[in-house]
Amino acid sequence: MGIKGFVEGGIASIVAGCSTHPLDLIKVRMQLQGESLAPNPAAVHALRPAAVGFHTTVTMPHITAASTAPLPKPGPISVGVQILRSEGTAALFSGVSATVLRQMLYSTTRMGLYDMMKKSWSGDAGVLPLHRKIAAGLIAGAVGAAVGNPADVAMVRMQADGRLPAAQRRNYKSVVDAIGRMAREEGVTSLWRGSSLTVNRAMIVTASQLATYDQAKEAILRHRGAGADGLGTHVVASFAAGLVAAMASNPVDVVKTRVMNMRTAPGEAPPYAGALDCAVKTVRAEGVMALYKGFVPTVSRQGPFTVVLFVTLEQVKRLFKDV
Repeated sequence: MGIKGFVEGGIASIVAGCSTHPLDLIKVRMQLQGESLAPNPAAVHALRPAAVGFHTTVTMPHITAASTAPLPKPGPISVGVQILRSEGTAALFSGVSATVLRQMLYSTTRMGLYDMMKKSWSGDAGVLPLHRKIAAGLIAGAVGAAVGNPADVAMVRMQADGRLPAAQRRNYKSVVDAIGRMAREEGVTSLWRGSSLTVNRAMIVTASQLATYDQAKEAILRHRGAGADGLGTHVVASFAAGLVAAMASNPVDVVKTRVMNMRTAPGEAPPYAGALDCAVKTVRAEGVMALYKGFVPTVSRQGPFTVVLFVTLEQVKRLFKDV
């Protein structure tokens, strides 16, 4: 009974993750807007002309107020078009192998654990109070995130790679290559970079997403009767769950993306000392609303993802009903 919940949740999560991957990639690119892509100081020093006994003249470009004014940030459609033009159609599925592994580890674990706790805690009544649904979601999300963090780091890096100059790209061949190179070049602990953020985000997403879906579905069925337990109810309840999850998790998601994507070199201090430092620097440099960068694609992705997730889950449950 318990294992079946993991299998059902895993299948539904993989289908939902792959079908909405391009939207997730656009969200990641938008969340990284505003970060400096300047090379590190060592690279800048290497580009300076060497003193070889003669005078070198460097002409500096004329700087005006207009040239230093911040450029308007492109929206999700513009970001998507830019990716297509500069990187090709296949770039929209950069990191999809990491998405599959992430769903297999993270989502399978959280969906299965939530299902187990919901059935165990509901007792003979068969109905779980909202606070217990939230508690189950928090626990399931935390465990799932800890298991899936290496795939999450690999996915963020693979999705973000195309925005870097060609010389700075990591060019991971697959999620296996990404995880292997991170472990060799940066140490095994790099696979759990940003894990505290991943756990916090997963707890928020899982608790808000799964609890909202169950609560909304139960409310609709109480109002319209058990006969309404069909596609329409599943879509409405899942869309509400996706909206709530996106609103609750976006700030943590922005910080998580930036911490996971940061590049560190031996002997150099990392751009961020941790999650709190990243959040403070982001707000200081770009304003409070920077924590909601990528919110439109987050909702655009979270909504369809959650709808596909729960609609697929309901169908898989019916398929495995007698198993």
